[in-house]
Amino acid sequence: MTAKTRDVPPRANAMLEALRGLGYSTPAALADIIDNSISAGATEIRIEFEWDGDASRVSVLDDGKGMSDSELESAMRLGDKNPLDSRAPHDLGRFGVGLKTASFSQCRRLTVATVRSGISACLRWDLDELANDPESGWLLFEGPAAGSEPFTAILTGRSCGTLVLWEVLDRIITAGCTADDFNDVIDRVEANLAMVFHRLLDGSSPRLLLVLNGRRVLPWDPFMTGRTAKPWNSPIATKCSDEGCIEVECHVLPHKDQLTSTEFENAGGPDGWTAQQGFYVYRNERLLVAGGWLGLGQGRAWNREEAHRLARIRLEIPNSADAAWKLDIRKSTARPPLSLRPWLTRLAEDTRERARRVFAFRGTPAPIASGVPIMQAWQVEHTTSGARYRIDEKHPMVAAVLVGSAAHMQLVRAMIRVIEETVPVQRIWLDTAENKDTPRTGFSSDPLETVVSILKVLFADMVDRRGMSVEAAHRMLLVTEPFQNYRTLVDALLGG
Repeated sequence: MTAKTRDVPPRANAMLEALRGLGYSTPAALADIIDNSISAGATEIRIEFEWDGDASRVSVLDDGKGMSDSELESAMRLGDKNPLDSRAPHDLGRFGVGLKTASFSQCRRLTVATVRSGISACLRWDLDELANDPESGWLLFEGPAAGSEPFTAILTGRSCGTLVLWEVLDRIITAGCTADDFNDVIDRVEANLAMVFHRLLDGSSPRLLLVLNGRRVLPWDPFMTGRTAKPWNSPIATKCSDEGCIEVECHVLPHKDQLTSTEFENAGGPDGWTAQQGFYVYRNERLLVAGGWLGLGQGRAWNREEAHRLARIRLEIPNSADAAWKLDIRKSTARPPLSLRPWLTRLAEDTRERARRVFAFRGTPAPIASGVPIMQAWQVEHTTSGARYRIDEKHPMVAAVLVGSAAHMQLVRAMIRVIEETVPVQRIWLDTAENKDTPRTGFSSDPLETVVSILKVLFADMVDRRGMSVEAAHRMLLVTEPFQNYRTLVDALLGG
């Protein structure tokens, strides 16, 4: 028995207006447009933001292979391609709606002009025109809107290439918007594109040139590749399944103390150090997810925390794994398959712990080149009721005070215990979270004369009271916190 059916196509105007709410930011929308240009073989893409009040516009011009008239019509049709269809290995698309939904999220008029082998074509969606006649259906208009011809004329004389033009920018030019606000959008776009396409923009011979308002977009590498101060990065780990092979490389970035102020600011990324920690998911060298822990964690999902802000993990997936990773239309969220979660959790746990240690100890104290551990003034005791912080009585300065205060030993030990029991852990953590930096320690804010005066006191105690040789006292100070950071000053003690 044949089932009764009804043909219920969506109303064009209502459907297009609904698609505007998918949640694209302006930077994410432009990245989607650039994906299409890269898939078309473009090596140079020029983006122009032109301020003209309510008549402002944005254009993206590429030197790709262009499209024929029928291919352009296909590209402008919503849902022309089935996301389940196999794609070329280097295709950056998936859902067949990115050009339209990304554009509609920012503007009400989308015009695409293209040329291939000298033959040009131009089509546009105009939501205002469709709103004026709600029963008109899915009508594409041929050619640019009246008055917009000069903006598409840039293709004249070219043998190939494509121009995407956004006009009536009602989601960018909102009430009260000024030229300064428009420029802020440009800055956010530049920072995002520098991050999303950094692997294509990087190198002595970059595969892609992005130009934004006449200025070349420079890559932002989240992993500080080649930076000698990086404490650690792992070998590349690979795991294969029916969806293809993924590879993972874990990184711990340098502590702020190992960077200049400019390097530290740049390495923080568009959203800052804490937000940029976690996994960086790539497909065909295009960044999809920039930070976050992909819902991983033991018991409950990990949050972005200050202590792990130096941890960043590069994760590569093939475009055949989009469905398995639940990649969304905006290419901004992904969730690992259940089969990979335990493996990824173990890698992330190790990276987070390494990053926490570097963050907690400000990049030090690490063992010196000979492998001799640094003597620290504070030790951590882990008990069933939690961690406790104790002053290490073996530290040379503490030991010197204890020996020199034999007549007042009870009083000194009581003082030490009070200090241990009143460490302002909560206040330190709050200040660290609010100021986005660890508190100043290790004489970092003091003049060198202060360090020298304290060094002389300790050095004299070692040599005069304890009877150590000058050379032995020198060697001990080089592995004593925080004086291991002042080797030049310690070496100067050998001269008297």
